[in-house]
Amino acid sequence: MMQGIESAHATKRLNHFKAILGGSAGNLVEWYDWYIYSVFALYFAGSFFPKQNETAQLLNTAGIFAIGFLMRPIGGWLMGAYADRKGRKSALTLSVLMMSGGSLLITIVPDYKHIGIAAPIVLVLARMLQGLSIGGEYGTAATYLSEVAPPNRRGFYSSFQYVTSIMGQLVALGILMLLERWLLTPAQLTAWGWRIPFALGAVLAVSALYLRRSLPETESFSKETTDDEQRGTFAELKKYKRETFTIVGFTIGLTVSFYTLTAYTQKFLVNTAGFSKQDSTLIMTIALLIFMVAQPLAGLLADSIGRKRLMVIQGVVALVTTLPILTLLGHTRQLWLAVLLVSLALCILSFNTAISAIIKAELFPVKIRSLGVSFPYAFAVALFGGTAEYVALLFKNAGHAGLFFWYLTFCIGVSLVTSIRMYRRKTADHMDA
Repeated sequence: MMQGIESAHATKRLNHFKAILGGSAGNLVEWYDWYIYSVFALYFAGSFFPKQNETAQLLNTAGIFAIGFLMRPIGGWLMGAYADRKGRKSALTLSVLMMSGGSLLITIVPDYKHIGIAAPIVLVLARMLQGLSIGGEYGTAATYLSEVAPPNRRGFYSSFQYVTSIMGQLVALGILMLLERWLLTPAQLTAWGWRIPFALGAVLAVSALYLRRSLPETESFSKETTDDEQRGTFAELKKYKRETFTIVGFTIGLTVSFYTLTAYTQKFLVNTAGFSKQDSTLIMTIALLIFMVAQPLAGLLADSIGRKRLMVIQGVVALVTTLPILTLLGHTRQLWLAVLLVSLALCILSFNTAISAIIKAELFPVKIRSLGVSFPYAFAVALFGGTAEYVALLFKNAGHAGLFFWYLTFCIGVSLVTSIRMYRRKTADHMDA
């Protein structure tokens, strides 16, 4: 009898692992498609915005990057509502198809020299489509992972959402390193080689589609009645105003930090610190690999000491260390010191990224969970994360790059206050915390 019980437990753990792996693997493809825009911006900026200085070209591409983010609240609303009504599995499958469609558009669009203003217009449309996709991806994936993970290991399992999103960026950086160092010259990369990763992203949709279609629906959603007209609606979401604003507060510091360290820093290392493009790619690849490994470790720590407590610890440490780390990074010329500084900042951030998704999902009941996470998160990311790189470049272009670090520190402070207020609150969440 004991063997039967142990076998049942082993089977349940295996099913949990398969569901987490399947959901996370599709997430990898989604985020690879999203990140390659930023990773390859140094090379394709001139194809869409010629005859300007390099910083001005990057400002234009960063502006389109921000437009993609502005679509995320709409995507969070549409995809979140769809996931709450039709199921997490269906929404996750649809989102990956939309993301790959955007990559295909960028792959085939002719450059400015051949079709003029139509080139950046198509680029904008492609990023808008991808913004819709990614707007729903985070909340729906967070919801899925929270509903399939065992209660005592939610921090660990939810950390794999960022493991795979970071892995997507690492794949993007790995392809960039491969093209830069061994396969193409800088001229070839600038002329046409930047299209290769976008084409690959479109092709990867086939495997992602298979993975998403084979996922089991969560037990929590399957038990819900599907004829409730309030499922996934703003009318229902209005009942959870406190939870909604809590997510916005959490997200402000997280998203500005994340996109500063993972998207803007590559350009900061070139434009401010004076590293070559190749060295900046190497620095970011090593730092992101360390960041990825830190996620499950932070998740396990959260399961041990409490997720809310870890969020407060992260906020305090980040508030104190962000300004000196980035200031020193801007003045260093040593590659390994740069790796150390970026890695340190990312490891501190991992205390937040590993568990932020599960904390948000725990705030809402099943019938509104995906919309409840997706929309306020996407709204905050659009306003603060999507504009982080653009704001940083504006400060840089105005000759005051250091002021951006104070802006980042302020955003971290907002999230810290939110974390402290939530930590002190004794009311129960909708899932075991």
